[in-house]
Amino acid sequence: DGAAYVLEDASGRYPPSEWALRAIQLYRLYHADRIIGEVNNGGDLVEHTLRSVDPTIPFRAVHASRGKLTRAEPVSALYEQGRVHHVGTFGPLEDQLTSYDGSRSASSPDRLDALCWAIHDLKLSPPSGGSFNVAALLMPGEELLDYE
Repeated sequence: DGAAYVLEDASGRYPPSEWALRAIQLYRLYHADRIIGEVNNGGDLVEHTLRSVDPTIPFRAVHASRGKLTRAEPVSALYEQGRVHHVGTFGPLEDQLTSYDGSRSASSPDRLDALCWAIHDLKLSPPSGGSFNVAALLMPGEELLDYE
């Protein structure tokens, strides 16, 4: 139906081998296409840790080049359009989604950030083939306007 569904918030603080094992278990449970990991501060450590558990795991590194609020804006727009749904209640995640204001004094919204990377990959990133179906981003009944 063109929407994104949040099935679980498995965020937490774990030793490296434990979070890698947990991520791979969830990858398999949900029949995912790949694991995405932000590598700004860890470099190759994220991929290396995952591959130490399963050398064949599909992985895509992402690099944060813009601030969290800027990255969250397109995801927020999808929420406003009713195109992201939570299947269940995810208290700590939902608290971050509704309270983070971008101030430097606030704690880093790790759950919000992970959700934004996932939604970006699922709904906002061009497919790996290099093309991008803009019409797929339209709401039912919306038309693609041609400004040429």
